[in-house]
Amino acid sequence: MKIAVSAQSNSLEGTVDPRFGRAAGFVLFDSESNNVEFVDNVQNLNAPQGAGIQAAQNVLNSGADVVISGHCGPKAFKVLTTAGTQIIVAPAGAQVKAAIDDFLAGKLQPADSADVEGHWV
Repeated sequence: MKIAVSAQSNSLEGTVDPRFGRAAGFVLFDSESNNVEFVDNVQNLNAPQGAGIQAAQNVLNSGADVVISGHCGPKAFKVLTTAGTQIIVAPAGAQVKAAIDDFLAGKLQPADSADVEGHWV
């Protein structure tokens, strides 16, 4: 299973970014191989609109089955869930690796709706 985590830096030791669409990037963790990659999200940091949709498309293109983020807006939520991707809202200030471990241990459950309005910063 591939897990994409919105991250403020490119490592497992970094912090989960509270934003999805305007996250610095996404740490991709493959639970079968333990492989870790980083997908940059720089193109969406200052986008006037559509950052969530574009970030969702980038995450889907990476092959992620699950997204962990601090928050997820309605447009990104719709794109991801329509594609069958689970969205997990991580606790504020969570470390990327801890959020992944908590999800794999069943401590974090999938969100059933967006938890912020669009254009949330």
